[in-house]
Amino acid sequence: MVIYGVALLVACLLIGKSVGELIGLTIGVDSDVGGVGIAMLILVFVVYRLQEAGCLALSSRRGVEFWSSLYIPIVVAMAASQNVLGAVTGGPLAIVGGLIVVAVSFALVPVIARLGSGKYAEPLPPIDGATNEEEADHHA
Repeated sequence: MVIYGVALLVACLLIGKSVGELIGLTIGVDSDVGGVGIAMLILVFVVYRLQEAGCLALSSRRGVEFWSSLYIPIVVAMAASQNVLGAVTGGPLAIVGGLIVVAVSFALVPVIARLGSGKYAEPLPPIDGATNEEEADHHA
Protein backbone atom coordinates (compact mmCIF):
# COMPACT_ATOMS: atom_id res chain seq x y z
CA MET A 1 0.00 0.00 0.00
CA VAL A 2 1.02 3.58 -0.56
CA ILE A 3 0.78 4.27 3.16
CA TYR A 4 3.65 1.84 3.83
CA GLY A 5 5.86 3.86 1.50
CA VAL A 6 4.91 7.05 3.33
CA ALA A 7 5.57 5.37 6.69
CA LEU A 8 9.00 4.28 5.44
CA LEU A 9 9.79 7.83 4.37
CA VAL A 10 8.70 9.22 7.76
CA ALA A 11 10.72 6.63 9.69
CA CYS A 12 13.83 7.48 7.69
CA LEU A 13 13.25 11.20 8.27
CA LEU A 14 12.88 10.74 12.03
CA ILE A 15 16.01 8.59 12.24
CA GLY A 16 18.00 10.99 10.05
CA LYS A 17 16.93 14.07 11.99
CA SER A 18 17.79 12.35 15.29
CA VAL A 19 21.23 11.38 14.02
CA GLY A 20 21.72 14.94 12.72
CA GLU A 21 20.84 16.35 16.14
CA LEU A 22 23.30 13.94 17.81
CA ILE A 23 26.04 14.99 15.40
CA GLY A 24 25.27 18.63 16.18
CA LEU A 25 25.49 18.01 19.92
CA THR A 26 28.72 16.04 19.46
CA ILE A 27 30.49 18.86 17.63
CA GLY A 28 29.00 21.57 19.85
CA VAL A 29 26.51 23.06 17.40
CA ASP A 30 22.99 23.73 18.64
CA SER A 31 21.43 22.56 15.39
CA ASP A 32 20.67 19.60 13.17
CA VAL A 33 23.78 18.79 11.12
CA GLY A 34 22.95 16.90 7.93
CA GLY A 35 19.83 15.18 9.25
CA VAL A 36 17.88 15.48 6.01
CA GLY A 37 20.80 14.19 3.96
CA ILE A 38 21.23 11.29 6.34
CA ALA A 39 17.50 10.57 6.08
CA MET A 40 17.71 10.49 2.28
CA LEU A 41 20.69 8.13 2.37
CA ILE A 42 18.89 5.83 4.81
CA LEU A 43 15.80 5.89 2.57
CA VAL A 44 17.79 4.99 -0.53
CA PHE A 45 19.58 2.17 1.30
CA VAL A 46 16.43 0.74 2.91
CA VAL A 47 14.39 0.87 -0.32
CA TYR A 48 17.24 -0.82 -2.20
CA ARG A 49 17.52 -3.59 0.39
CA LEU A 50 13.75 -4.13 0.53
CA GLN A 51 13.54 -4.31 -3.27
CA GLU A 52 16.36 -6.86 -3.38
CA ALA A 53 14.58 -8.96 -0.75
CA GLY A 54 11.28 -8.65 -2.63
CA CYS A 55 9.55 -7.15 0.42
CA LEU A 56 8.55 -3.80 -1.11
CA ALA A 57 5.35 -3.88 -3.15
CA LEU A 58 4.93 -1.72 -6.24
CA SER A 59 2.32 0.45 -4.52
CA SER A 60 4.68 1.05 -1.57
CA ARG A 61 7.44 2.08 -3.98
CA ARG A 62 5.02 4.49 -5.61
CA GLY A 63 4.25 5.99 -2.20
CA VAL A 64 7.95 6.57 -1.58
CA GLU A 65 8.43 8.01 -5.08
CA PHE A 66 5.44 10.35 -4.73
CA TRP A 67 6.53 11.89 -1.45
CA SER A 68 10.18 11.94 -2.46
CA SER A 69 9.30 13.93 -5.56
CA LEU A 70 7.65 16.56 -3.34
CA TYR A 71 9.89 16.35 -0.30
CA ILE A 72 13.39 16.47 -1.73
CA PRO A 73 13.07 19.67 -3.85
CA ILE A 74 11.43 21.56 -0.99
CA VAL A 75 14.11 20.55 1.52
CA VAL A 76 16.91 21.32 -0.93
CA ALA A 77 15.43 24.78 -1.60
CA MET A 78 15.13 25.48 2.14
CA ALA A 79 18.71 24.35 2.78
CA ALA A 80 20.01 26.38 -0.17
CA SER A 81 18.39 29.57 1.11
CA GLN A 82 19.95 29.03 4.55
CA ASN A 83 23.35 28.35 2.98
CA VAL A 84 23.19 31.55 0.91
CA LEU A 85 22.29 33.61 3.99
CA GLY A 86 25.16 32.02 5.94
CA ALA A 87 27.59 32.63 3.09
CA VAL A 88 26.66 36.27 2.69
CA THR A 89 26.98 36.96 6.42
CA GLY A 90 30.10 34.76 6.68
CA GLY A 91 32.25 36.99 4.50
CA PRO A 92 34.07 36.63 1.22
CA LEU A 93 35.81 33.35 2.07
CA ALA A 94 32.47 31.54 2.42
CA ILE A 95 31.24 33.00 -0.88
CA VAL A 96 34.45 32.05 -2.75
CA GLY A 97 34.34 28.55 -1.25
CA GLY A 98 30.73 28.12 -2.36
CA LEU A 99 31.50 29.33 -5.88
CA ILE A 100 34.43 26.90 -6.16
CA VAL A 101 32.26 23.97 -5.07
CA VAL A 102 29.55 24.91 -7.59
CA ALA A 103 32.12 25.27 -10.40
CA VAL A 104 33.67 21.87 -9.61
CA SER A 105 30.21 20.28 -9.48
CA PHE A 106 29.31 21.68 -12.90
CA ALA A 107 32.66 20.53 -14.29
CA LEU A 108 32.04 16.97 -13.05
CA VAL A 109 28.64 16.59 -14.75
CA PRO A 110 30.11 15.47 -18.12
CA VAL A 111 32.51 13.11 -16.33
CA ILE A 112 29.68 11.45 -14.44
CA ALA A 113 27.59 11.28 -17.63
CA ARG A 114 30.42 9.44 -19.41
CA LEU A 115 30.71 6.98 -16.54
CA GLY A 116 27.06 6.04 -17.02
CA SER A 117 27.34 5.42 -20.76
CA GLY A 118 28.80 1.90 -20.41
CA LYS A 119 26.88 -1.32 -19.93
CA TYR A 120 24.18 0.46 -17.92
CA ALA A 121 23.14 2.64 -20.86
CA GLU A 122 20.33 0.22 -21.71
CA PRO A 123 16.93 1.05 -20.19
CA LEU A 124 15.88 -1.00 -17.19
CA PRO A 125 13.30 -3.74 -17.69
CA PRO A 126 9.74 -2.95 -16.56
CA ILE A 127 8.96 -3.48 -12.88
CA ASP A 128 7.32 -6.82 -12.09
CA GLY A 129 7.13 -7.74 -15.77
CA ALA A 130 4.56 -5.01 -16.53
CA THR A 131 4.81 -3.31 -19.90
CA ASN A 132 4.77 0.45 -20.35
CA GLU A 133 1.24 0.20 -21.79
CA GLU A 134 0.03 -1.62 -18.67
CA GLU A 135 1.60 1.03 -16.44
CA ALA A 136 0.02 3.81 -18.52
CA ASP A 137 -3.37 2.10 -18.13
CA HIS A 138 -2.81 1.77 -14.38
CA HIS A 139 -2.05 5.50 -14.01
CA ALA A 140 -5.05 6.56 -16.13
